[in-house]
Amino acid sequence: MVQLFLQKLALDEGGDKTAVKERLSLLQKLESIIWSVLTSEGRYEARLWLCNTISCIHTITPQDQHDLFMDLLRSSLSKHDVAAQLLQMIFEKRPEKAGHVIAKKCYMLEKFFEGNPRHVLQWFDNFAGASESGHTKGARAISQFAFVNRDICWEELEWKGKHGQSPAVVATKPHYFQDLDVLQTVENFLEYVPDFWSSDELVESVKDGEILQIDKKYFVDQFVQMMYRENCEDIWAVIEEFLMEEQFSYLSQHLLIQLDECMLLTFLKSLSKYVCQNMQCKDFAYPSCWLENLLSACDSNISLDEILLLNAVIVRGRQLLRLMGDEEHGDERGKMEELLQAASAFSDADHWALMKECIQMKQLAAVKWIGLQSWVLYYCLSKECKTPQAWELLFIRNGITFRKADDYSLLRSGEFSEGFDSDGGDMDSSRGGHKKRRRERKKRKKYGKDESILDELVEFEPSNGWLGLHLGGRRWLLSTDGFSCVWNMVDIPEHLSAHCFRTWMKWVCSKWRL
Repeated sequence: MVQLFLQKLALDEGGDKTAVKERLSLLQKLESIIWSVLTSEGRYEARLWLCNTISCIHTITPQDQHDLFMDLLRSSLSKHDVAAQLLQMIFEKRPEKAGHVIAKKCYMLEKFFEGNPRHVLQWFDNFAGASESGHTKGARAISQFAFVNRDICWEELEWKGKHGQSPAVVATKPHYFQDLDVLQTVENFLEYVPDFWSSDELVESVKDGEILQIDKKYFVDQFVQMMYRENCEDIWAVIEEFLMEEQFSYLSQHLLIQLDECMLLTFLKSLSKYVCQNMQCKDFAYPSCWLENLLSACDSNISLDEILLLNAVIVRGRQLLRLMGDEEHGDERGKMEELLQAASAFSDADHWALMKECIQMKQLAAVKWIGLQSWVLYYCLSKECKTPQAWELLFIRNGITFRKADDYSLLRSGEFSEGFDSDGGDMDSSRGGHKKRRRERKKRKKYGKDESILDELVEFEPSNGWLGLHLGGRRWLLSTDGFSCVWNMVDIPEHLSAHCFRTWMKWVCSKWRL
């Protein structure tokens, strides 16, 4: 049976020092195996995991995030990649902001359409038919400009028919504009009607930013060039406003993965100036709290390799185990399984003796050993606990109070017309069967606490396939999170290993603060 080591012992209660040394040796070997996996095909994935953890940091203010990402954009390394991705985000979420910039840059629009029939047709060939309400996009701009300036530009309109249309006729029958040779007309405007490209009509048509959808890459390239070659204040103003308004999590998830490892480490070190250890951090309330505490306490010598490893074992246990299960990591997986066969031979006293050793270490080393120990626990839980009965026995032996969860809210109304027992029993189509089982459950509540739990343990899961359909079989509410969430067998290893990591870290941190 897996030990969770949740029963805290006093500092003066001894453990087997030899066992502690052996456990540290085991964890060191495990670190080497995990790192060999992360340094091969898994390194990019490990960086992605870290970026997701960074995005969970909750103590960053809008001004802090503005300063962090502006420093990133102004730096000499990788700035174009970050700027290009940021502009893509602005184009998607705030197209009108970019549209106002485009409206002021008539030369950009001329270049966009010049020699590019696809761009021309997508933007200007949108004249309304006889039954439609009105022209749209660039078609509206051409028609409005042509009427207002008909004395100087009407002759530049090219028509597909044998003869052109007069302004008077087209004014009464706007759908005649559908006979316009759009490609030739725009070519004429590019050559002979320069005022059109800075006209109010064209400006109004592009201000909403819809034109970006035609070719985002073109506008990204143009904006990046204006940012760094021309230092265009209008674009920088849009960027700064965007960085103040958006969530830190959204910016981090989309921008940090663009950084190379050197820049990512630089960003982390800059981030350390802004994180603060509030009460939620000290209580490890978020998946990123270990990182926030570490960044605020450690000096600048911390390496990206160390952070990648810690993040993998502390908050990405399931993904790490899946990565190790890939075919190319067969050797590492074999070494790990052999190494962890003896992982359970460790008593509560030995474990807390190890935690006492961690109090004497630097914070980075302590977090590493505690994180690796929590991943060992995750691995053992995933491998050894395969049935509801095994889980409930583990809860009992580790002092975790639990309740079965009869939560079918994710299923559609009426899906139980065939009659499933709410405790996971066999199918029964009779309503009387349900009432009988409910009466039996009410009777069990009269028993003593231990008798009730043991009575529930003898109820076996069905063998009719319901186990696989119900998200991993039976589900529980656990005292480890105040009965606030329903857990199934697939997710419990991750939840319990994270709970144990928090419990151990809080104990060690409390001794550091004394």
